[in-house]
Amino acid sequence: MTSTSNPSFAALRNKGFQAQWSTFVMAMMADNIEHVISYWVMFEKFHSPLLGGFAVISHWLPFLFFSVPAGALAERFDPRRLIQIGMLMFMTCSLAWGYFFVTDSLTQTKAMALLVLHGCSGVMWHTSSQLMLYEVVEGAQLPSAIRLLATGRYLSLLVGPALGGVVLLYLGTVNGIFLNALFYLPTILWLWKAPYGPKFRKQAVPTRRAIKGFSDITQTIKDIASNPMLLSMLILAGAASFLMGNSYQAQMPGFVEDLAHGNPNLAYSMLLAADALGALIAGLVLEGKNLLPASPKSALILAFLWCISLTGFALSPSLDMALVLLVFAGFLELSFSSMTQAIVQMNAPENMRGRVVGLYNMSSLGMRAGSGLVVGVGGSLIGIHYAMILSCALLISVVSVLYVRLNQAHTFT
Repeated sequence: MTSTSNPSFAALRNKGFQAQWSTFVMAMMADNIEHVISYWVMFEKFHSPLLGGFAVISHWLPFLFFSVPAGALAERFDPRRLIQIGMLMFMTCSLAWGYFFVTDSLTQTKAMALLVLHGCSGVMWHTSSQLMLYEVVEGAQLPSAIRLLATGRYLSLLVGPALGGVVLLYLGTVNGIFLNALFYLPTILWLWKAPYGPKFRKQAVPTRRAIKGFSDITQTIKDIASNPMLLSMLILAGAASFLMGNSYQAQMPGFVEDLAHGNPNLAYSMLLAADALGALIAGLVLEGKNLLPASPKSALILAFLWCISLTGFALSPSLDMALVLLVFAGFLELSFSSMTQAIVQMNAPENMRGRVVGLYNMSSLGMRAGSGLVVGVGGSLIGIHYAMILSCALLISVVSVLYVRLNQAHTFT
């Protein structure tokens, strides 16, 4: 594995990366703030666990089908424009939600349509943002940039919902969703003339394969099948996404009903904030010198502990205990997820980097559509608590098999 022993926060010394990281995190948080507000309105209006499950499926299913083709596009075309298209689509979603809230005309069909559009928006910018790292930084700063963007991504997945809870609590649904539309503008404006992309490259890039659409997925899997480290990290990311993902956040209003006594809005915000606090702590630890170095072994152990924390949360009899366990869960999720992403990006072959990164997004993001079935549909049948426990048990089994196989292959470093 390529060494990642670089100075702490090295990439933040690059002004271009500072702009990329800050706008990426702001957009990612806006993505998740929209989830919090829309999930809450849908829950209050329809009280449907199935709709909550559909919210997860529709958000992540586009990543399953289009992440690898999007990676191929980002290899050939200007990634700045793909990112900007994604931002405009996100803004359209937020404004449409706001219109339906103001006119009180939201129906389940309209909600489902917006959820699908929102999911398609993300595919346009995720892989392109990761590939743009190689345009913005180079040399010794690259490992730090990969870690920091990975950390920013998962940090936003956790901090965004917490911030969304605060926005919902103090601004309400209408003002909150319209404000959220503005959070995508900084990314669009920065990329308008940012000096990166194909025409600014100083060195020739490797010859790219022709874009073949969905057949690129199977070909990329074949190309990396002989690399046990890459393959195991892709399987870990996919299994964690399929069996759990962030589906428990979509079902959080249901957990609030079981745990809270008093102000449900406050309890909702507190639970989301606890998850985010753990992620904030992990973000500092991951980039600290010689703290929690990235390795397949560490990623698997952290994933195992994440399952234990979420199992405890599902079994928690009190709000206080649930808050503590979610802090641990937030720390562990960001740690193993960003570590897995860094390992994949640092070891992706240069001539197929976009497709490998796209394959990782397909696993880590696209497979989250399955968690909508496991926790959403399963929750409607046996209850969300038992559905989460079952998901954690299955993921522990996958982690255990990967640990044994990597240990036998002597690939732990």
